[in-house]
Amino acid sequence: MREITFDIETANWITDTGSNDPADLTIAIVCIHDSETGKYSSYLEKELPQLWPILERADLLIGYNSDHFDIPLLNKYYPGDLTKIKSLDIMVEVQKTMGRRLKLDTLAEGTLNDKKLDGKGGQSVVWWRNGEVEKVREYCIQDVKLTRDLFDYAMKNSMLKYKELGKLRDIKLDTSQWLAKASAPMTFTLGF
Repeated sequence: MREITFDIETANWITDTGSNDPADLTIAIVCIHDSETGKYSSYLEKELPQLWPILERADLLIGYNSDHFDIPLLNKYYPGDLTKIKSLDIMVEVQKTMGRRLKLDTLAEGTLNDKKLDGKGGQSVVWWRNGEVEKVREYCIQDVKLTRDLFDYAMKNSMLKYKELGKLRDIKLDTSQWLAKASAPMTFTLGF
């Protein structure tokens, strides 16, 4: 099964668009981990056509807040419909169990004893606007690594962890269907 773990950094803030719709933002960069190659790669907005064949061959898209944010935004650029590819949003899975959302950093610290790179979510836009593309790339790839490591941990242990009130707590997860194969999506950029 080919899994693509991914994250997006944007070139602007939601306050710049006058809309609450993530699809109204502009992509700066998309970073991925491809389980088939074991490699991380990145795609600037102008390079997105190189990403489509990879996504179209994926059996599963893995992200964090990806169903609400990343997929709708990426779908704006894609000539087809990425919602046809099976996706796993780890934040949604945690929310189903806990009844609330947790930050990626909270799970990474509790589960992996790791964290996001310095800078809060909006920092990457500042870097982008300052022309610091490599900082944005590094930040995005780190988020992909954390998401991928959380996925792997959850698959192995059927849980993730977080700290609350000084105690490490478990979040039990039903991962039994996470890798269940879905029907192949229709592709739009690959030749037949």
